[in-house]
Amino acid sequence: MPTRYRDRIAERSQGRLVVTVDRDKCLLLYPLPDWEEVERKLMRMPTLHESTRRLQRLMVGYATDVELDGHGRLLLPPKLREFASLERDAMLIGQGARFELWDETIWEGNRDRWLEATQSASDLPPELASLSL
Repeated sequence: MPTRYRDRIAERSQGRLVVTVDRDKCLLLYPLPDWEEVERKLMRMPTLHESTRRLQRLMVGYATDVELDGHGRLLLPPKLREFASLERDAMLIGQGARFELWDETIWEGNRDRWLEATQSASDLPPELASLSL
């Protein structure tokens, strides 16, 4: 974990994180209190909807507690590393209250594809249509 995040993670969750899978074939890392909130929201969703159950099974089912060591490292379980194709070089991407952990090659391919994708304002969800950056 980069040094600039370690103090915040230590303060927020005593270095305890939860790592789980994402549909985009990366791993999501949450400080424990943030994960607990996400998990509560996920498990309150109606289970009669197939895509909701699938999301619950994946995200909650793969959720694994990890802890930063004294050097800011964490040990990822082999199954999660395999899921995200993490072998050598990885990219840690900050996403607000969570991080995404990607295989570097997969990240770069997706990033380039996302940058090339053209979207018009009509393709944006209503929440983003009025956003000015």
